[in-house]
Amino acid sequence: MVTVALRRVDPSARGSIVEVLDEAGVELLPNTAGCYTARDAVTTARMAREAFETEWIKLEVIGDDRTLLPDAPGLLEAAEQLVDEGFVVLPYTNDDPILARRLQDVGCAAVMPLGSPIGSGMGIRNPYNLSLMRERIGVPLVLDAGVGTASDAALAMELGCDAVLCASAISRAKDPIVMARAIRGAVEAGRAARLAGRIPRRLYAEASTPDAGLPELDG
Repeated sequence: MVTVALRRVDPSARGSIVEVLDEAGVELLPNTAGCYTARDAVTTARMAREAFETEWIKLEVIGDDRTLLPDAPGLLEAAEQLVDEGFVVLPYTNDDPILARRLQDVGCAAVMPLGSPIGSGMGIRNPYNLSLMRERIGVPLVLDAGVGTASDAALAMELGCDAVLCASAISRAKDPIVMARAIRGAVEAGRAARLAGRIPRRLYAEASTPDAGLPELDG
């Protein structure tokens, strides 16, 4: 699945991104990137539904043009309205467990928190909050921003995310194809590690070899 921002272009135009994705057999998920108010986001979502004939929408309501962090009140307002209008809403949100629960409560199909600001490549700055979100919500949890390299994606999955959304980490890498493969492998490894269950963290060492059967030495 590929998420694309909606702009005022003809989606049926030859050579458009829509045509390329269709030929590749990839599902398109329109988003409301660039919207700074709930009203604009709702309007953009309605346009996307008409243009692409889909009820699915990645919801973004940005609160600041420098950090691109979400506007929490606007996001919640837009999410509730779009759910009421029959949309399948996937909101890009802060790493806030309380907001995540409220987005779930208004009917969002998933919650998509940032690990760090969009395009920053800073990785997951607050793994504790992601762990809390995993405990608090029952809908899918998708890491939506901040991935810089494969290990960030693996950590997201180990923390309990169901998927990772990735753009800049791949498109801006020195070798995007190799990085895409690395991140795919990291997602698979992180998911397997989550299912396997890590050992508890300990302050002191604990020998992996048992003491039983050691030879008795005379002083």
